Amino acid sequence: MTPGADRNAVPRPAPRPLVTDLSAARWLLLGILAASIYFFHGFLIPVLAATIICVASWRIRERLAQRSGPTLAATLLVLAILCILVVPLLMALTYAAAELRVWILWAGNVNAMGEATPPWIADIPRVGPWLDQQWRTYIGQPGAISQLVQAVTGSNTYSVYRGILTAGSTAFHFMLNLLFTLIALFVFYRDGERIVAQLDRVGARILPGRWSHMSRVVPATISATVTGMTLIAIGEGVILGTAYWLAGVPSPVFFGVVTGFMALIPGGAPLSFTLISAYLVFSGTPVAGAALFLWGTVELFIVDKTIRPVLIGGPVKLPFLATFFGLIGGIKTMGLVGLFVGPVLMALLMSIWREWQRDVSQPAAPLPGPVDP
Repeated sequence: MTPGADRNAVPRPAPRPLVTDLSAARWLLLGILAASIYFFHGFLIPVLAATIICVASWRIRERLAQRSGPTLAATLLVLAILCILVVPLLMALTYAAAELRVWILWAGNVNAMGEATPPWIADIPRVGPWLDQQWRTYIGQPGAISQLVQAVTGSNTYSVYRGILTAGSTAFHFMLNLLFTLIALFVFYRDGERIVAQLDRVGARILPGRWSHMSRVVPATISATVTGMTLIAIGEGVILGTAYWLAGVPSPVFFGVVTGFMALIPGGAPLSFTLISAYLVFSGTPVAGAALFLWGTVELFIVDKTIRPVLIGGPVKLPFLATFFGLIGGIKTMGLVGLFVGPVLMALLMSIWREWQRDVSQPAAPLPGPVDP
């Protein structure tokens, strides 16, 4: 003690640290996550796809794990997804690509030599003459398709053909991502319970009071969105693709795959079979066109009124604009996987937004009044 100091002085409390231990842990965790995403961003899409598939099918995994153990359950589920979903989808895409190649070769021949307007297009009531003029301007003349492609995409036909030739490299990267997805999916199925327990401990520290509710809403949202969209897209693609084949539509597998992808967008499937039905009607087969339109209308009515509400009945029902932006943004950033990742992320954003709105709308607790003496 220094001379002259007051022995009875109360010691000052220690200053509060600028960064608490909990805050430092949070920032450290965020930094590690950011660094991991930066260094392993190439594996982000397969891991994200595996996470979504695992969450959507976790109930089936739990039932199998109770009977056979986690390792065997993970093996059976990965094999089932490979045989039931992946292999048929790859076969359909391969067959559709072969049918698309026929259209590409036809477009190349038309671009080289030109082609007259088909009679059924020119004979369409009211719009036939206008369509005939557009055909002769943008398709009928030699080299017109090249000019159209360059005006729409900003690239010439050589660049487009070169992109088609490099499709083999794209297919290789797709198969590599598919392999990584299946490996990550197996790990998540086998060790999912331990991963969830670790996430619960971390989430409870980062978001105390909210994590218990969000940990229930998020899996339910992912499961409802992915399961509903996948089953409806596959079902409508198969059913309407079969109807195209029965109606005599050229390239029925290709148009069936297109209809399945369009079914992910609200109103996409009706637009697809309506245009194809109109093609059949004006190309000389009105009975087949009318039958296809009637079949598609009845099928979509049954799906929208009975099946869709049961499958997509989770806590979040996306409006049209959110679904559309989720699909377009997902495709632009992640490719084919983004068809499902984009809407799932939009569903999660809508779920979190509605939870915040619910908290804000609740009346605040009244302040304590003055205490009477």
